[in-house]
Amino acid sequence: MIQAIGLTSIARKEQPPAVDNVSFEAHVGRVTALLGAPGAGKTTALRLMLELQRGRGVTYFRGRPLHRIPHPAHEVGVLLGDVPGHPARSVRGHLRMLCAASGVPARRADEVLEAVGLVSLRDERLGTLSRGMDRRLGLACALLPDPHTLVLDDPARGLAVGERRWLYDMLREHAAQGGTVLCSTADPKEATRFADHVVTLEGGRVVADQRAADFARTRLRPRVVVRSPHAARLSVLLTQRARSAQRSVEVVREGGNRLCVYGSSCAEVGETAFRSGIVVHQLADEVGDMGPGAGAGAEPSQGQESQLSSAAFDVQSGSDGEPEPAAAPEPEATAAPQSAEAAAAPVPEAAATPDSGPEPGFTPSAPEVDPQPQPSTPAPAPIPAPAPTLASTPAPAPAPAAASSPEPSQEAPHGGVPQAAPPHRPTTPRPAIPRPAAVTLPPPVLVRPAPTPLRPVRYELRRAAGVATGYIVGACVLAVSALAAVVLARIGHTPQPRLLAAWPVELPLPPAALGAGLLGALAFGDEFRHPALAVDRGTVPRRLGLLTAKLFVASLTALALAVLTVGCTAEVLYLVYGSELVALPEDWPALTAGWFALVMGCAWAGVLAAGVFRSTTAGLAAVVAVPLLVVPAVHKLTEGPSTRGPAPFGGRLRDGLPLRWPFGGEQHLEALLRLLAQPVGGAMALSVLALLCAYAFTGLRSRVR
Repeated sequence: MIQAIGLTSIARKEQPPAVDNVSFEAHVGRVTALLGAPGAGKTTALRLMLELQRGRGVTYFRGRPLHRIPHPAHEVGVLLGDVPGHPARSVRGHLRMLCAASGVPARRADEVLEAVGLVSLRDERLGTLSRGMDRRLGLACALLPDPHTLVLDDPARGLAVGERRWLYDMLREHAAQGGTVLCSTADPKEATRFADHVVTLEGGRVVADQRAADFARTRLRPRVVVRSPHAARLSVLLTQRARSAQRSVEVVREGGNRLCVYGSSCAEVGETAFRSGIVVHQLADEVGDMGPGAGAGAEPSQGQESQLSSAAFDVQSGSDGEPEPAAAPEPEATAAPQSAEAAAAPVPEAAATPDSGPEPGFTPSAPEVDPQPQPSTPAPAPIPAPAPTLASTPAPAPAPAAASSPEPSQEAPHGGVPQAAPPHRPTTPRPAIPRPAAVTLPPPVLVRPAPTPLRPVRYELRRAAGVATGYIVGACVLAVSALAAVVLARIGHTPQPRLLAAWPVELPLPPAALGAGLLGALAFGDEFRHPALAVDRGTVPRRLGLLTAKLFVASLTALALAVLTVGCTAEVLYLVYGSELVALPEDWPALTAGWFALVMGCAWAGVLAAGVFRSTTAGLAAVVAVPLLVVPAVHKLTEGPSTRGPAPFGGRLRDGLPLRWPFGGEQHLEALLRLLAQPVGGAMALSVLALLCAYAFTGLRSRVR
């Protein structure tokens, strides 16, 4: 259950807040629609509920606010906008990466793909998916951790009719299995189709909070739309005929030659126009929206409805704004104004045929009567089979003409006139029967593994290996290093360690160190550019486990890149110049340790800088700034005369320790001090330490907020 209490956004300057004191509830086992026109505050309200935006108020998910839930993804599945994934990552790889982050088995990705119908597209890239497939993938990401609550922001925007029906059936199936669904939409007619409860927003405030049936009765009204060059004359004739028949018919002229007739049907309006010789350019059934405030209190009077209908927008009979083909031939739509709620009570039927509102007598009884004639409708040859049902159905029906009109429609072989009705009634229940059987949710997660330190490491490995960026950077580094080593060997005057590392004196860092820094910056830069982990919290989580995993994977990548660079350059130099340039130096342990420390330090600096500044470019700039800015400053400080003695600080570090430790432990410490005494080593250590402190400070500040 969702309880939103007093949600209020922060006002900007002199403008009113986008959401002002919004409070509502979404109950378990129901689909709740958050309805409102664009700019009414739906998205802001959802972001305030999910703590993605600063403001006042609190939202409880099953009695707990989101920041009090240890694993928010296990409680709330979120779909806001497009899927925030790397466009070069595959569909299956993206879900497997999220499985590692959520702590569910990797096979869960295949189960969810099968449930949403993306098994055939599991190897496609995210950037190549269509709008409908992207919505399916977004729903798959929301269902992946098996959450109890689903929060979706206008998920059907831009989808076709079939995709909308599938999506709404999935949401209803999730609610039927004991979940809670909150979905925003701007279409009032769609809200009556898929929702059990409708909360209407206007101007950032709640103007109506009611059941879907009450919402349809008070806000949506069936009407007949007529376009004629003699609209004024036709309006007078319709009003006179309604008065003579003592019927409640309202005719509203909406500018030009357009009329909206409430309380009548296409057959009656067309007959009146035909008898009077009036040319009609359009005659269609629609459902009119009476405005956001129509369902706030009591039912509006006829005068209020006429005023609201002139300023309201029209909701066409099709889900995508186009009238369905079955909407035109409806001669028996005479009982439309008596019960508008019958068109919205059974949601599957309303979604299938939105124009079936004028038939209030058949809407509630469709689930009981239709299973009998259904086997006979596809094969009209056996006439004795439907004869008993047709003889029994008119008995309980009342006397009005709307209830008796379907009888001759099924006896079409006996006459030619009533044959216009048979395509109308059988199409009403047919789409509602197979859809629930075709929609299946993924199996529930019965056992969740305990949190382990390997979970973020597994996520980081799948994130880094899921795209080709790392492989491309590594290949470029090896190619540039090999070419630079060949050129340096031909020029000469380059020491052998620098030759093997392909590090010219003119460059601040070797290609391997720059590549390691770029890969480290991408580790956090891609998280902020394509925030796959930020759906339920608004930003990339600054957890210690995630940072440790990124540093660990970046270290492994940097070490592999360092070893491959030296091996590749040595092999190329051996093939080009012989074995003279690839001889093993005497102090190779110290050189190897310094080489590994340099490459790992660049990788760590890239990770931390990208995490602090939230940008890959900033992370790489921090790596390059170490030899250009930090090294001269450190060199100036360490090589200058000390205030406590004539020897500089760097010289004392290179001399080692004055005391000798037992078991030879001072040798390793002396090697570390000599490494730090070098300008690049000391500058890199200071930069990494400063970035680590800045990262910890930003993490603590976000927690305090």
